[in-house]
Amino acid sequence: MVSLETPVCDFGKDAIDFSLPGIDSRVWTLEACRGPQGLLVMFICNHCPYVQAIRERLVRDTLELREHGINSVAIMSNDSSLYTEDSFENMQLLARQYDFPFPYLMDESQAVAKAYGAVCTPDFFGYNKDLQLQYRGRLDASGKQAAPAEVRRDLFEAMCQVAETGHGPVEQTASIGCSIKWREALD
Repeated sequence: MVSLETPVCDFGKDAIDFSLPGIDSRVWTLEACRGPQGLLVMFICNHCPYVQAIRERLVRDTLELREHGINSVAIMSNDSSLYTEDSFENMQLLARQYDFPFPYLMDESQAVAKAYGAVCTPDFFGYNKDLQLQYRGRLDASGKQAAPAEVRRDLFEAMCQVAETGHGPVEQTASIGCSIKWREALD
């Protein structure tokens, strides 16, 4: 397992459209996912300990962000043929277990993760109502274990600011997580 940090936020970069199957048997697009004040695009997976440490907080924060007009979507881009815990069936089980309040999508070709420049799980891309990037940071200070309950909610606070002003905070702390498990290129 390789641990990586996300790059600095590229403020104003447009969200990239996608059309991906969800665990609910529906095909989801960028437009179908967006909220009236913005969208949080999350690259996550089932097996990564960094994601496992924050699952309950993801559910809490995405539910609360909805109240601010920010919708969320989670995309799983790992090579599930090598990481069976990340299979479509296991994605469905996990989403039911944690009652995910957001679409959980399979990026089997990995084209969406590559287009967004996702590098790890979790990797968060927070967009304003015009779908321009305003946040590329961490959820909170959690690592492989959840941070204390009273820790600052970086992502939640940033996305509330985005909902209110259209702009994210200048200072952002990179997310850290497991590298995306890329498929080997066939020659």
